[in-house]
Amino acid sequence: MPTYRAPLRDMRFLLNEVFDYPKHYSKMPNGKDADPDTTNAVLDECARFCSEVLAPLNLPGDLEGCHYENGEVRTPKGFKDAYRQYVEGGWQGLSHPPEYGGQGLPMSMGLFKTEMMGTANWSFTMYPGLSIGCMNTIMQHASEEQKQLYMPPLVEGRWTGTMCLTESQCGTDLGQIKTKVEPNADGTYRMNGTKIFISAGEHDLAENIIHIVLAPLTRHRAPGVSRCSSCQSSWLAPTARSASAMPCAARRSSTRWASRPRPPRCSPSTMPRRI
Repeated sequence: MPTYRAPLRDMRFLLNEVFDYPKHYSKMPNGKDADPDTTNAVLDECARFCSEVLAPLNLPGDLEGCHYENGEVRTPKGFKDAYRQYVEGGWQGLSHPPEYGGQGLPMSMGLFKTEMMGTANWSFTMYPGLSIGCMNTIMQHASEEQKQLYMPPLVEGRWTGTMCLTESQCGTDLGQIKTKVEPNADGTYRMNGTKIFISAGEHDLAENIIHIVLAPLTRHRAPGVSRCSSCQSSWLAPTARSASAMPCAARRSSTRWASRPRPPRCSPSTMPRRI
């Protein structure tokens, strides 16, 4: 069985000798708690988690893969328990603001965490890794009401996130997407289109999944501006889940936000097909 040992010596050399992070951390608004003792403890514990929990699941997870059983996607054996330990350790919110339940450490600490996790078990790391993209989108573009709604469960890891970008006719050329979003008079959105290859789009690790969906507005659209709208995961997923939708600016920060704190609802008849 392949093993993994984190390159802690190299990481500490970069932190302390090359970049002198202790000095820079002390000057950062979110670096006051990133003292050498805390930094070393984070690296040590993350290395232990990766070598003892994630790495042993790497090969058997590849061999088993995910299963679609009775309308639900099941992750490989051990993934669910590993994710539980990940959540209990507070790893998802390591570098996110304390006001949403995070630990507020610098983003570079999150990069060290991701490097270790990805090397130990990339298949597992895709799940919480996609949540980071969802969380960062919300942090950059959402209203405060939306942040209060979505960030705490995402930071905790009780919810996960993903991004619905790719479509069958355009691959990674997102300028050719055909999924459309039409705003309704009440501030909600009606969506019509198809998305494919949604990594972590369905699984059994968390109670809810937030889908950030890239789709241009079909009317009242400023030139060169698109907006994302996220889908109700209860309609995308076969299991009953709580509402999970939000609009997010996709290309330009000048995109205006709906003022309603509640997530917009999409009509099931016009929802993107789940693959």
